[in-house]
Amino acid sequence: MLSVRDLAKRFGEIRAVDGISFDVQDGEIFGLLGPNGAGKTTTISMISGVLAPDGGQVLVDGQDVWARPKQVKRLLGVVPQEIAVYEDLTARDNLVFWASLYGLRGAQRRAAIDRALERVGLADRAADRVRTFSGGMKRRLNLSMGLIHEPKFLLLDEPTVGIDPQARLAILEIVREVAASGTTVLYTTHYMDEAEKLCDRVAIIDHGRILATGTLDELTRLAGEGELLRLTGSFTADALRERLGALDGVEPRRLADGFALLARRPDGPGLAQLLPRLLDAEAGVDDVAIQRPSLEAVFIALTGRALRD
Repeated sequence: MLSVRDLAKRFGEIRAVDGISFDVQDGEIFGLLGPNGAGKTTTISMISGVLAPDGGQVLVDGQDVWARPKQVKRLLGVVPQEIAVYEDLTARDNLVFWASLYGLRGAQRRAAIDRALERVGLADRAADRVRTFSGGMKRRLNLSMGLIHEPKFLLLDEPTVGIDPQARLAILEIVREVAASGTTVLYTTHYMDEAEKLCDRVAIIDHGRILATGTLDELTRLAGEGELLRLTGSFTADALRERLGALDGVEPRRLADGFALLARRPDGPGLAQLLPRLLDAEAGVDDVAIQRPSLEAVFIALTGRALRD
């Protein structure tokens, strides 16, 4: 459905997107996971034809976005990170405007608007002015605008930013229902739990580069099969590396002065044996956090830092 090859964009000396490639298959929810400033919004803008790339190619349903922009844009629904609604208009009037941009008229437009409002749970607020809506309701209306023309491919850029947990869960459920109906979804987020719960596959992006792509199981295997030990303290990387050389069943995933991420092999010694040797007075370890492999652990293993650092 979507093929991105060697996509690149610079702003002055900053490489916002640095030659990334990935594919999104028909019917899947594909996540683009990374911190703020990683290049997610720039990528969405180039895929949607809003921002011209410096290099690379984007194919949607086999068609080049920049060679056939009108044909491709009819296939796309775009929901930007910034809420794009007219607050002095009603919810229905907002959708009349957006539906008209896609050439919908008369009974077809009325049916599309009713369907979109029902889909996001705003049918009972159709005649209310948007300025009276909560942040979560505005987000849902923003989502309905991207769905008004029944797109084959939906681009969602951080659609749950700045809303409460209940509203966030409501939007995630709408996205699941949209995908279940046959729409392919590209979903950008910096929330680990969203990517883990929602996406069929995830690409981890940082500093404009794709670091890894795969299913949740495929990605978490990059961080190891057993428990992960996250160490912080006053130790040096060299000193800890030497100490780890004498320990069986523990593999370093990331080592730096004052920080280490270790993977404990399932067939290795238990934590009761490992922790005393890691925490003795000469080790310089002040704190140990124990966790199962997760996308957060994968991100730390790939970058050496937590996603929100």
